Amino acid sequence: MNVSTHEKSDIQESPDAGFGKRSLGKRLVEANTFWIGLVLVGLIVLFSVIAPDTFPTLFTFQTLFIESSVLLILSVGMTFVIITAGIDLSVGSVLILSGMAGGKTMEALSGGDASKAGWGVIVVGLVVAVVTGTIWGLINGALVALAKLPPLIVTLGTMGASLATAYLFNGGSDLRTVPAALTQTLGYGTSFGVVPNLVIVAIVITVIGAWLLRTTKFGRYTFAVGSNAEGARRVGIGVTAHLLKVYTLTGFLAGLAGFLSLAYYNSTTISGHTTDNLNAITAVVMGGTSLFGGVGTILGTVIGVFIPAVLRKGFNIIHVQDFWQLFIVSWVLIAAVWFDQQRRRRRNSR
Repeated sequence: MNVSTHEKSDIQESPDAGFGKRSLGKRLVEANTFWIGLVLVGLIVLFSVIAPDTFPTLFTFQTLFIESSVLLILSVGMTFVIITAGIDLSVGSVLILSGMAGGKTMEALSGGDASKAGWGVIVVGLVVAVVTGTIWGLINGALVALAKLPPLIVTLGTMGASLATAYLFNGGSDLRTVPAALTQTLGYGTSFGVVPNLVIVAIVITVIGAWLLRTTKFGRYTFAVGSNAEGARRVGIGVTAHLLKVYTLTGFLAGLAGFLSLAYYNSTTISGHTTDNLNAITAVVMGGTSLFGGVGTILGTVIGVFIPAVLRKGFNIIHVQDFWQLFIVSWVLIAAVWFDQQRRRRRNSR
């Protein structure tokens, strides 16, 4: 059993995998992250050339980053799950439920009108949203790690259960009373004049996730479990406990994303999040994380989030119809999975 994680992860594949004797340029060219990064840069250049007056603008990139922030936070959690060779189909529904729970709490504490609520009420709403997401993540983890049920089946079930619970909270409709202070400060507020506060939160979460995966024992155990769970047990890693932590972390991030979504959209926007789970999986896989486990980087996930985001933004600007956008993004995902399988075959043949 190879517990070392760096020999299987893109740019991280340096000293631990025997790459130390190769030049930096060769290691860079062999890294999957490098190539998907080039794809992203190429798309930005392409749309900037096609629509030079509308695409390469501050407003376009501000909205692009804001619209991608919630998905990025979901995708950070999904990266950990998929590296363990698991899956979480429930994150979109947990996001909705968490936002609904936080919103209903703020509404109740404000006497039915949350729009004028102060920061004390907002903080309580945040705590409720995050705790709600964490509890659902813990439920997923318990069913996967303790009950030994397949992650696909578990999270498919909790996806429906959490969404139904969200509907029950508000009689099947969206909650639309959100504190104005929350929307103005976090949803649409900026720092340093141009950087949206929502983007700052997403960056902080992403950096912490990258640090956790790249430098800590938690990250090393995540790769080890995904590479060979039985081998990880034999070298003393508590696989059950670790899977429980990973799914709980994913639920925590889904809860946070739900609250941030509430701040940005000024509503729970249930219909707008029904495919967030698939979008997060798409971003993670497109970013080079293997569905078979043991391989992945947060940097790759960031790029994977922005490739379809840039495609959609560019297509909207040049007036490409929605069904063509879906068609192209879907084939990009299939190409990413094909590339991952080819890479696995090459590695296994060495």
